[in-house]
Amino acid sequence: MAVGATGEARLGVDIGGTFTDVALESGGQLFSAKVLTTAEAPERAVIEAIRAVLRDAGREPGDLSIVIHGTTLATNALIERKGARTGLVTTEGFRDTIEIRQENRFEQYDLNIDLPPPLVPRRWRFVVPERMDAKGRVVAPLDAGAVAALAERVAAAGIESVAIGFLHSFMNPAHEERARDILAARLPDVTFTLSCEVSPEMREYERFSTACANAYVQPMMGRYLAQLEALLRAEGVLCPLFLMLSGGGLTTVETAIRFPVRLVESGPAGGAIFASHIARQCALDQVLSYDMGGTTAKICLIDACQPQSSRAFEVARIYRFKKGSGLPLRIPVIEMVEIGAGGGSTARVDRLKRITVGPDSAGADPGPACYGRGGAVPTVTDADLLLGRIDPAGFSGGRMALDFAAAEDAVRREVATPLALAVPLAAFGIGEIVDENMANAARVHAIESGKDARGRTFIAFGGAAPLHAARLADKLGLDRVVVPRNAGIGSAVGFLRAPVAYEIVRSQLQRLDAFDAAAANALYAAMRAEAEAIVRRGARDAPLTETRSAFMRYRGQGHEIAVPLPARAYDAGDGAALMAAFETAYRRLYSRVIPGVEVEVLSWVLLLAAPAPHAAADAPPEPPPSRPQAARRRAAFDADAAEFAEIAIYERDTLVPGAVISGPAIIVEDETSTVVTRHFDARIDAFGDIDMRRRAAAAKGG
Repeated sequence: MAVGATGEARLGVDIGGTFTDVALESGGQLFSAKVLTTAEAPERAVIEAIRAVLRDAGREPGDLSIVIHGTTLATNALIERKGARTGLVTTEGFRDTIEIRQENRFEQYDLNIDLPPPLVPRRWRFVVPERMDAKGRVVAPLDAGAVAALAERVAAAGIESVAIGFLHSFMNPAHEERARDILAARLPDVTFTLSCEVSPEMREYERFSTACANAYVQPMMGRYLAQLEALLRAEGVLCPLFLMLSGGGLTTVETAIRFPVRLVESGPAGGAIFASHIARQCALDQVLSYDMGGTTAKICLIDACQPQSSRAFEVARIYRFKKGSGLPLRIPVIEMVEIGAGGGSTARVDRLKRITVGPDSAGADPGPACYGRGGAVPTVTDADLLLGRIDPAGFSGGRMALDFAAAEDAVRREVATPLALAVPLAAFGIGEIVDENMANAARVHAIESGKDARGRTFIAFGGAAPLHAARLADKLGLDRVVVPRNAGIGSAVGFLRAPVAYEIVRSQLQRLDAFDAAAANALYAAMRAEAEAIVRRGARDAPLTETRSAFMRYRGQGHEIAVPLPARAYDAGDGAALMAAFETAYRRLYSRVIPGVEVEVLSWVLLLAAPAPHAAADAPPEPPPSRPQAARRRAAFDADAAEFAEIAIYERDTLVPGAVISGPAIIVEDETSTVVTRHFDARIDAFGDIDMRRRAAAAKGG
């Protein structure tokens, strides 16, 4: 069944650290549900949320045509070190590659620098005699007897999953494939990951690290997806199940089980796709996407309606914001910065009498103190409740009453009393710290990307982002904030906007002054065939779009840059065209080129995608302005006046396009609330989004 056929009931499911969100598109309407994540068995929350949203929509499980799922389970397993007992089989002499890492020091002057321990301890790292050279030629044949002898040691250690990573296997996978076949015949209950399949690129540390991470989460993700499919079938859901990839495309369950490491950022990727759809719909060229949920906040740069992408990602950083302090993964990802700054992020006072927030989270169990589930540590949600930003009786559409007194007790005990502050000021301090953390992360991310956060439109979504967006826009100097419809379940909606797609990267070193067009064409033909076999499982008859790029550098440089390439057959004269494309990309990043130095291609990239299910609709006519009546008034903390004031409360489902609301005000809905500060005016646009613009006087004064 092709994804995106019209007239279907399509469902997106996003499992977060605190909430599980479901979005159902049916008959031109969108229905949603948000339930607490059941950490011990995440599939239970998925089924509970699906039942709720089907009940609201008046549909049956058999009506669903597709289920699209994104999850942070693989990420959490890597961060919390709760994966399978994993072994590594590698080339003799390279047993400690994943521990030696690189020569880089991410913290230059820390004499006691901490490094993330490898996922595979040394006692479970095994070596065998074999060797390929850098061109894939056999230097020393694989010792099949030595490989067979490892089977007994692997079984004795109780290893559940094995990564196989040999030197230069990305050029010739024969030894890795042969080693897997030998071991699999003797260890039928063990899963295997080949580095030449999961990350066929040069740089053995990153390749081995990615293979180990894939092997580490593979048994757990395989069991989870099998259990989820079984529960869906038991519920009567008979349609295909697709998984959201970190790079923004969809894939089948079979591919997800084979390469679960590609799911590490699947939930946040759905949010970036959602923001890209809003950017296209509203004709926004430069966007800063802001997704704040219960556990983390994610910020992504979007230009020309395309989120920034990368082929590398770090998980489980030891030092916050420090690139190089985590486990590197070589996978296609939508590039974003993610910090522990969600609604459930916990607050405390450190030894220097400073308020600190995150990165740890209260999660769903016990959750913030105000949830009344036994949580005693104050969180961002508790602070927002005390500041009047959240209605304790209307949270989650009134389905979950909040305990104001419990939140007050937690903030008083852990923050207000140690700092001799009034409780409202302590709560305000918690909010300010988390907003400053996010603003700093956004600035650093933009600078590292060679871009500027200023002048962009802020698109805020996730359960907590609209509460903080206007204040964060003040700190970043942004004049426009868009809070889309269904902002509280943005990632789940984003899944419904994603195409079936798959990206492949292959390393093949070429110098552009001796460009081998035949080799490049043969490589891309093989990549196309491999990608199409995967994409066609979910988009059998749809037209496919091929996008190419390459990673190039000046010869002698340590790292390369991404350069877009034309998707066509190449000839010998295309070396000059590729050189021009490289210089354009290099000049954009570094404002100069280096004359007289050879340029080389290290890796070639192919992305194959079916059409997105829904293109952005044309904007309806601009509605006339109107001034709606407030539903009620409530005391809320005014950050500028540093005191409480009675402000207007509006219910979003009663606001029609054209409605104009002057801040300060709060616009409430089931999944979230939007705080309009005194510097902004909010307008409901033709699509039903909240479009906040900074007042001219405030902009001049700022």
